[in-house]
Amino acid sequence: MLPTIRLFVIGDSISIQYGPYLEEYLPARFLYDRKRDSGTDQAAANLDVPVGANGGDSRMVLAYLQNRRASSPIQADVLLLNCGLHDIKTDPASGARQVAPEAYEANLHAIREEARRSGWRLIWVRTTPVIDEVHNQPHVSFRRHAADVALYNGIADRVMAEAGVPTIDLHAFSEKFLPKGFCDHVHYTETVRALQGAFIAGWLDGLNP
Repeated sequence: MLPTIRLFVIGDSISIQYGPYLEEYLPARFLYDRKRDSGTDQAAANLDVPVGANGGDSRMVLAYLQNRRASSPIQADVLLLNCGLHDIKTDPASGARQVAPEAYEANLHAIREEARRSGWRLIWVRTTPVIDEVHNQPHVSFRRHAADVALYNGIADRVMAEAGVPTIDLHAFSEKFLPKGFCDHVHYTETVRALQGAFIAGWLDGLNP
């Protein structure tokens, strides 16, 4: 029997939604856990607001990892991580992003170092797509742009490749189902969530112990 692999997930609302399917489809040798805090119910009340199980932007992810290391270390072998959709939130009045590209890069370097210090095997998940015309509707108080998804994914690709961190391309996988796969401005239907969970589980199944 293969050794048990403890998997810990930190991600945005996309990961909350595919999470139950990922847990269901994971090979038996994996033990699944994720950032929970006050739970997925609180996060699900408004998926655009990063609370509870929602990891939020790169600053929030870094702070969470640092706080956990100091107070309650995460017991994991593999850290499955993404952050980006909250970083690229843009104020429609000022045009300022929530986290600037240079700050995003610095945060990813620091997150990578946290994983090294904690002894986790880090796996990065690329940020899922945005379609400007779908997302930037009057009822959405902030903007996101496909060009920023490409920019920030490029930054993450480079930062992770520098250290040999493997990347799961959830962006390319999810793009195949758009725009019909959206249930709102950026989240996915149950069918696509299940496919995302199965895709990631299949990728993880190829990991060596």
